[in-house]
Amino acid sequence: MKFAATVRAAALCTAVALLPATTAGYAQVEARVSPEFARLFATYQRIKTSYVDQVDDEALIRGAIDGMLASLDPHSSYLDGTALQRLNTMIDGNYQGLGISVQMEDGAVKVISPFRGSPAEQAGVAAGDYITHIDGRLIYGLEIDQAVEQMRGPAGSAIELTIFRPGRDNSFDVTVTRGVIELEPVTSELIDGNIGHIMVNEFSADVGSDVRNALRDLQGQATGRLTGLVLDLRRNPGGSLDEAVALSDLFLSDGQIVSQRGRNRQDTIVYESETVYRGDVAEGLPIIVLIDEGSASASEIVAGALQDHHRALVMGERSFGKGSVQTLLPLTRDSALKLTTARYYTPSGRSVQEGGIEPDIRVPQLSDPDAERRQRLAMRESDLRGHLVNEAGVQDEALERDRLDDPRFQLTAAQLEEQGVTDFQLDYAVRTLRRTAGTVASR
Repeated sequence: MKFAATVRAAALCTAVALLPATTAGYAQVEARVSPEFARLFATYQRIKTSYVDQVDDEALIRGAIDGMLASLDPHSSYLDGTALQRLNTMIDGNYQGLGISVQMEDGAVKVISPFRGSPAEQAGVAAGDYITHIDGRLIYGLEIDQAVEQMRGPAGSAIELTIFRPGRDNSFDVTVTRGVIELEPVTSELIDGNIGHIMVNEFSADVGSDVRNALRDLQGQATGRLTGLVLDLRRNPGGSLDEAVALSDLFLSDGQIVSQRGRNRQDTIVYESETVYRGDVAEGLPIIVLIDEGSASASEIVAGALQDHHRALVMGERSFGKGSVQTLLPLTRDSALKLTTARYYTPSGRSVQEGGIEPDIRVPQLSDPDAERRQRLAMRESDLRGHLVNEAGVQDEALERDRLDDPRFQLTAAQLEEQGVTDFQLDYAVRTLRRTAGTVASR
């Protein structure tokens, strides 16, 4: 998620600033802090005096920081220089590149989600893919910043990605032409039958108001009143917690939206409805929320809130399962920690960490010929090494439900194409709303 400010930033900054660059200074810090630091400083001294090549302090300190954060969870990291600048650029929503959200997984670059309309999506890159080579060069084992730097480049330039896709026997190459990625957080369309389709592609600034404006536009386009709304959060990797709260608040008139719980009781924050928007802006309108394995973090907050309050029916595939909050903690002018500081919980007290949001109706993406095989081998938060454990203890059988065949969904991608259906999940949601027009969707 994009990151809220925190008062603990000052304390962490002070603690890190105490670390001097000399061995004598380290010894003084070690004496004041704890005996556990003795091993760290002893290792530092041995490397400085005995390693085959001379190593500067910057490399050793950076390695120690990276090692500490790697021992925590997959979403905590140290950012400086270009990495921090890249994060700020992503927040601004304008950069040149492929348009994908990626993370490292056991040394491999995994695609969390391609952004809608991005060069990567148009070239066929999909959530869950692994990028093994860039222009024929193996990138396994690189730092995530190094891999991303190779994927960035001027708009109009081409790059060849070698993709391993779970469910396929062999890897394949994809050529992607880089573009200017101007992320469009919210897009919408009116579908036959006066059904609105609002796609939320990421949770950047003003998403709540953008969705409200999109809903007004759809109501203006409709011949009469809207009969239903599909809120599409598929392939949405998340973003701002505040915007997830704002979007949820659009459709809720009372009750809790989400709670955030850190290590200590005083770190608990509860977000209530009626704090951003008054009333339900779509009162009486049936809503279906679409999610899939690429729906993470802020997307799961919205889906969980609307599901728990019985305000929407959730369809699609089980979501990614990232139920943690990251906070950006400044260290210096050009460095910061992206640190996991809390878990979040849905209004009913569910943690989506590991288990994700289970749809009320599981609807596979039958129009994608690789969907079934990829779904069976899909990697989610629960599969990441070092992930936070769900305190409630998610049972294995609960995580396996979405791998079972459903006799209702047996059409092939070719058969759907003959019927003119290119997005089965959306088509199924629209047909459901047409059948239930005039009623409020509920679980």
